[in-house]
Amino acid sequence: MIRPEAERRRSGCTAFRFYGLEPETNADGAPTGSYFVTIGEGRRLAQMLRVKRKQIKKSEPIRCVLDTENDATEISLDENVTREAMHPADQFERFRELAENRGWGAEEIAARFGVTAHVVRQRLRLGAVSPKLMQVYRDGGLSLDQLMAFAITEDHDRQEKVYENLSWNREPSIIRRDLTRMNVAATDRRAIFVGADAYAEAGGTIIRDLFTEDRGGYLEDAALLDRLVIDKLEGIAAEVQAVEGWKWASVHIDFPHAHGMRRSYPHPVDLSEEDAAAFGAAQEEYNRLSSDYEGYEELPDEADRRFAELEAEIERIDAKRHAYDADEIARGGVFVILNHDGTARIERGFIRAEDEAPKSTDVEGATITEDGEIIGDEGNGEDAGPLPDDEETEDACKPLSDLLIRDLTAHRTLGLRLALGEQPDRALVAVVHALAAQTFYHGGDASCLEIRLTSASLASHADAIEDTPVAKALADRHAGWASDMPRDVGDLWAFVAGLDHASLMALLAHCASLTVNAVKLPWEQKPNARATAEKLASAVTLDMTAHWTPTVQSYLGRVTKAHILNAVREGVGDEAAERIAGLKKTEMAQVAEQLLAGTGWLPSVLRTARPVSLDAEPETFVQAAE
Repeated sequence: MIRPEAERRRSGCTAFRFYGLEPETNADGAPTGSYFVTIGEGRRLAQMLRVKRKQIKKSEPIRCVLDTENDATEISLDENVTREAMHPADQFERFRELAENRGWGAEEIAARFGVTAHVVRQRLRLGAVSPKLMQVYRDGGLSLDQLMAFAITEDHDRQEKVYENLSWNREPSIIRRDLTRMNVAATDRRAIFVGADAYAEAGGTIIRDLFTEDRGGYLEDAALLDRLVIDKLEGIAAEVQAVEGWKWASVHIDFPHAHGMRRSYPHPVDLSEEDAAAFGAAQEEYNRLSSDYEGYEELPDEADRRFAELEAEIERIDAKRHAYDADEIARGGVFVILNHDGTARIERGFIRAEDEAPKSTDVEGATITEDGEIIGDEGNGEDAGPLPDDEETEDACKPLSDLLIRDLTAHRTLGLRLALGEQPDRALVAVVHALAAQTFYHGGDASCLEIRLTSASLASHADAIEDTPVAKALADRHAGWASDMPRDVGDLWAFVAGLDHASLMALLAHCASLTVNAVKLPWEQKPNARATAEKLASAVTLDMTAHWTPTVQSYLGRVTKAHILNAVREGVGDEAAERIAGLKKTEMAQVAEQLLAGTGWLPSVLRTARPVSLDAEPETFVQAAE
């Protein structure tokens, strides 16, 4: 008796032509005398049709092959794959069964069926899609691209939930985005910092898309990843604190901008004789090697290695030219945070209010502490000399009156104004000194120029703006200048006056840049200031495409659908805008982000007008050529 494999139905025909049969067994494993069709169900039905048409008799002998050695599922799958294509869903499920029931790996399955291991892995992943969605795929409700998008995860509940929440827009990118919404991309700074191997060793799982370029996949456990980031930062902080001797070290994923602490910077120091000699020797050898290998297109390995060693030695010694005071290290601390590029960022020199050194003031030889206590011998009468009896002597020691001092210094101020206005170079030094004093030192009384520098914080206007690469570049520039400043503000004039013209202008530009405020607030009426900001942006040829990109978070999710469509229309084209016009706002913003990526599109408020001088250049050039 022969039973079709798919239906397990008993048939009365025992003499039909089949290429493969499998004996049926009862619950005890004993043969029942009937057989299942392993290969050739279509041929069995064809012979049944021939009987019905009286082309052959029911008793017509048909040769059958009884195979009890090889796996029936494997044989059937092989025939369907290599001879007659089955539905792709059947292939996915059969490959999955071979992997689960037989324990075969992708390489072994690939070798048996003549496909690559990568193809097998893809089919195994597709075979892991929810049976409910697989049936939708069989019925034509999902395309293969959409099914591949669902295969990014093996969580059936999650797959089905995302499927149920899909609108009519079922783009594979939307499906992948919804499935990975709670995950962390491998390109995220946290994932880069920790590393995939460390995350996996800690028990974290990574889901990978076998059908697209996933750039490393997605990390499923965001909480675990954050804990690993903090642990690694704490290890770095402990090492920095132990080596450098700071009083405290604090770790954060994002920089705590509202810390309210004063910051000190390293000061220039002289190298020791030993370091100076080593620096000179390394620099001399580096210059000699550069001269010896000047004409070489490719350096020999030994020379290349020596160059690297000398560069490292020069950088190590050169770093010793700036150092913090021992008192600042004993009172201060460091923040160890995660940088935007996935590296550890160490910010040193922060001093808490309670760790500040007590202030004191010297008055006529006595010292008055911050609490008002007078320390010293002046004023107690013990060591004071005898009071003068001579009236003339007494008058000679009497200070000038406040009224007279005001009169005289007013005349001096007038003279300074006239003289400074006639000496632009000295005026430049005075302005830079006034700005630098307020930028790098506390207190606004270090300059006689009543120029007030105000640098508004931007953190309250835009979230996470101070953790961007642009903010980091500005902070690095500021730290570079701060490390060159003298310790005492009293020495600042000599420092500024001693700068060459290029350095003086660079310091002026830095201090001036910190005062720029082009933030537009709804209650402010500053049309002239806003117009000047536009002219300034044009003058410096500001290109915001290098600093800002349109994303759901930065722009698209915060404007109307009309604005989104206008952005896509300007950045991509009318056809793209029409294609997404029917989407809901959330989906429209997400699709628009992908469409605008790399286009360089900017909203009008971020665009920079072309300078008039640049507009005139082509015409001027043509006239000169004529």
